[in-house]
Amino acid sequence: MDYAEQDTAGGYAEGVPCWVDAMLPDVEGGKRFYGELFGWTFGEDPGPEYGHYAQAYSEGLPVAALAPKADGRMPTVWTVYLATPDAAALAGRVKRAGGSMVREVLPVGPFGTMGLAADPEGAVFGLWQGGTHQGFGRSRRPGTYCWSEVYSRDKALVDPFYETLFGYGVHDLDLDGIDFRTWSPPGAPAGPGTAIGGRSVMSPATDGYSRPETHPHFLVYFQVTDADATAAAVVRLGGRVQLAPHDIPYGRVAVLRDNQGATFAVLQD
Repeated sequence: MDYAEQDTAGGYAEGVPCWVDAMLPDVEGGKRFYGELFGWTFGEDPGPEYGHYAQAYSEGLPVAALAPKADGRMPTVWTVYLATPDAAALAGRVKRAGGSMVREVLPVGPFGTMGLAADPEGAVFGLWQGGTHQGFGRSRRPGTYCWSEVYSRDKALVDPFYETLFGYGVHDLDLDGIDFRTWSPPGAPAGPGTAIGGRSVMSPATDGYSRPETHPHFLVYFQVTDADATAAAVVRLGGRVQLAPHDIPYGRVAVLRDNQGATFAVLQD
């Protein structure tokens, strides 16, 4: 872990992304897709007690998970989980800050405690209080999680929500007309070098995210060695390219959709 991730207790500082999972209609299909795309392997099915949660591994270390949708009306989506030492207390703060709980906190055996929250515009993120499972065993390496950002419409509503909850340090950027803010953990010098996530205002400059029907949401990024080759592989595996590979100041990125409809992004740095 780098400074942005590490906590004095050896886990993750509060508000730092510590895990991601995808809710899919077909987990076995998801294993084939992501197994080929990122080289992931998967653990044994833990059974109905844990919702048939399929944990993904890279080089033997946990990096993500796939889970079956319990209800077909639920979105097919990647979710990022933010670390907390006390999920119940954080859920209370979410509500007081103007957000809501989509799923109230509940224990997940010895592994930890989880919940699903929504910010004041409705963008959904997870809460994770680690037990035996603290979060990523490997990140910011090819085929693993590296970044996430929330796409919002009203920064005056959204920025105070996250910054009050987690005490983030902020750094504002203008990325070719995109109003973007990075968030760093409390105590870190705010800026791209310590940032653990960010906020982008949806506008015409954000392409597909500017349409009126696009709901505020989080976008999860995975690191890759070749964004163009990854985009081509997604198409070959039955997915779609939502935003073609292109260069930004921090690398080459693409926004992709898997063969079941879950959107994610990749970053080649």
